[in-house]
Amino acid sequence: MPLQTTEHIWHNGKLIRWEDANIHVMSHVIHYGSSVFEGIRCYQQPTGAGVFRLDEHMARLIDSAKIYRMPLPYTVEQLSAAVVDVIEANGVTPCYIRPIAFRGYGEIGVNPLKSPVEVYIANFPWGKYVPGNAGADVCVSSWSRLAPNTMPSLAKAGANYMNSQLIRMEAEVNGYDEGIALDVNGYLSEGSGENLFLVRGGVLYTTPLANSVLNGITRSSVVTIAKEMGIPVVEQALPREMLYIADEAFFTGTAAEVTHLRSVDRILVGDGTMGPVTKAIHDEFFALVNGTKPDRYNWLTPVEVKVPVTA
Repeated sequence: MPLQTTEHIWHNGKLIRWEDANIHVMSHVIHYGSSVFEGIRCYQQPTGAGVFRLDEHMARLIDSAKIYRMPLPYTVEQLSAAVVDVIEANGVTPCYIRPIAFRGYGEIGVNPLKSPVEVYIANFPWGKYVPGNAGADVCVSSWSRLAPNTMPSLAKAGANYMNSQLIRMEAEVNGYDEGIALDVNGYLSEGSGENLFLVRGGVLYTTPLANSVLNGITRSSVVTIAKEMGIPVVEQALPREMLYIADEAFFTGTAAEVTHLRSVDRILVGDGTMGPVTKAIHDEFFALVNGTKPDRYNWLTPVEVKVPVTA
């Protein structure tokens, strides 16, 4: 989807104009992929707007930076306040929020330690990420997720998404909406930018972090919702063929939210429609974020925007 520009972007503690948010072509990040980032959604609600699990996203950004020895000069609280500031300054909700920290212009060479760390936060309208209201048609990718002890999967790093690009491009050129990657041992991992859940016999299964899975914030939210509903949740390594015999399957993620899978490798998941477990979780998730049910988990940070713009 094309970017829709907004007026301001937050940069190192100050709001600047969107068109002034530029970096030098010799910045370290361009040559070596040295960035960490987050994707966050702000939802419109009957009495205002709220950012979903903002502090958890900012904590993960700081964790990702720590793994890559990229110290951020901001606390979770400061980064969260900056997100609220930029949303309110731009007056755009609902919206997608992109905080990013990267190594900027300093030295050339693989060693990043003498290149400065830059932090930006942008927000903009953004709609549905995985297309198809009738459910996504996906494939198992020929590209595997990162092997352990090569690149850290727990860091949401820009460089990791080169792997994601290969998975997504392969899927789309072959007529699918998205791809699912296996890990280095052939077990299910995740989509190019989504965590994976399967339902069989009323039990909800998801792949563990050890299978090269990002510790998804929507993933943890779904686990919380499911357990409260009394749905058994099992986190374990899953073989590929579970995709073909599952009763239901769905993706989760900030961009994907809760998206059910219609088919995998041209094999229908169940009867191809959203199954009862997925629907129960889907409906509860959207009731919470859209404000039709109380925010009983305190997942939403309120923002004040006078004139919302629909994505």
